[in-house]
Amino acid sequence: MGSPNSEQQQALTVFSSAAELFSVLSTPIRLQVLNALCNAERSVNELVQIIGCSQPNLSQHLKVLYKAGLVAKRKEGVLVMYYIQSQSALAICRNVCTQIAIEMDDARGVPATERLIRT
Repeated sequence: MGSPNSEQQQALTVFSSAAELFSVLSTPIRLQVLNALCNAERSVNELVQIIGCSQPNLSQHLKVLYKAGLVAKRKEGVLVMYYIQSQSALAICRNVCTQIAIEMDDARGVPATERLIRT
């Protein structure tokens, strides 16, 4: 078997990048963080209150989101404020979560071939 051509290599690079993004989005807490930041930047303490997890746990998830470029942060006095950096990633999350919510609400209204979840 020969080495991949440039088109195959480009496809592999695209799929690898997509897999990395999906890996970052693979935990419910990270999706909750993105949801909480949709309309406003928030401090770590605000996010802890909204999401209901411990501060150390949340900080680990924020670090992953930050390293992936999905969120950004800035200092405001002693507070660290987080906000959405990647609107494209947020749109992907919204689309998938909206589709799943529709399916959960009306599973019979969505043909089996178009469902994201299996019930």
